[in-house]
Amino acid sequence: MQNLRYVGKNLFLERVSIQNFLKKNKTPFYIYSENQIVSNYLNFVKTFKKTNPLICFAAKSNSNTNILRILGKLGAGADVVSGGELLKALKAGIKPKKIVFSGVGKSEDELKIAINKKILLINCESESEAKLVNKLAKNLRKKISIGFRLNPNVDAKTHKNISTGKADNKFGLSIKNFKSFLREINKFKNIKLEALSVHIGSQILNDGPFKKTLNVMNKLIKELKLNLKYVDLGGGFGINYSDNEKPINLNNYSKLVNNFATKLNCKIIFEPGRSIIGNTGLLISKVQFIKKGDNKNFIILDAGMNDFMRPALYDAFHKIIPITKNSSKMKSAIEFVGPICESTCKFGVYRKYQKLIENDFVAITNVGAYGSSLSSNYNTRPLIAEILINKNKFKYIRKKQNLQKLINS
Repeated sequence: MQNLRYVGKNLFLERVSIQNFLKKNKTPFYIYSENQIVSNYLNFVKTFKKTNPLICFAAKSNSNTNILRILGKLGAGADVVSGGELLKALKAGIKPKKIVFSGVGKSEDELKIAINKKILLINCESESEAKLVNKLAKNLRKKISIGFRLNPNVDAKTHKNISTGKADNKFGLSIKNFKSFLREINKFKNIKLEALSVHIGSQILNDGPFKKTLNVMNKLIKELKLNLKYVDLGGGFGINYSDNEKPINLNNYSKLVNNFATKLNCKIIFEPGRSIIGNTGLLISKVQFIKKGDNKNFIILDAGMNDFMRPALYDAFHKIIPITKNSSKMKSAIEFVGPICESTCKFGVYRKYQKLIENDFVAITNVGAYGSSLSSNYNTRPLIAEILINKNKFKYIRKKQNLQKLINS
């Protein structure tokens, strides 16, 4: 995070001292750097400047309306996977013609919303979905632009739970089945095929899988002589969660994409999420208790897996840093854990860590993507606050959920 640094012993996000901020703000909470969000988006735009793609931010990565609004003002569209995300994107001011609707199991109600709001594309993921869109469009006396999401059978070499482009993944239509459906698509008078879409996975750290996917798409489009308005190349661009990882370098890939788009004379759509929002956020948490174990000490935080699910769901690593540094060391290994009654409510083991005591504070880093959007009320715990920092100013973009209202709901 470019806007995260220590000034002396104290951690700052942009110009805000987290230690001072904690005097009036109760943990746990999410806190984001607005300038980091803007910088990430503009860097992505710059990388693909020659191609000039439509950049549809993956709302599932962080669907806070205030964040969607920031990106919308910069020119972003939205990739949505539910009716709720679609309506949030519209509420944030994102134009319908910059919204694509993905997802394998869209309901009739969700598809009706998409049709009535006149969004850019519904990316169908099965023959049955395309037939349903045609039926609904016919009833509404409309002709709808659709894309077909293909499953290119490309292994993205990422975690099995975020792989989406292999033949045994549920996403997209196989090339064989797409060719079969294409032979009868003219029967369906209320849909118009304008795009092909792919998304092969998430947290991809090299451009090899993307190059393979481009080759598959290029070959197929030429073979079928498709005249497409759009090719949606998805997202999945990785960031560095640990010091051993390097974020993906997209410069070479951008040249290949530009060449691809020029030859096919089509508009490119991207669906980045993590690469825009991932490294912009922190989860600030208090050390509630320290409990001695036989082989390590447990640092029990007030943030739980319901607040931040990625370590439990993906075995994900997120570096945990102290809010105030000191030169003393813990005498034994430690494990950061949370209060939820699950063994998976844990955030990382450290063999060497600075000395912590109860009521100290730490920050879980790089939580902007799939942090708040995956949070839940498990164990009947209220959703925590989200705060946006801009230089030395801040505002709540989601207040902590009221416990009494939660109990009464």
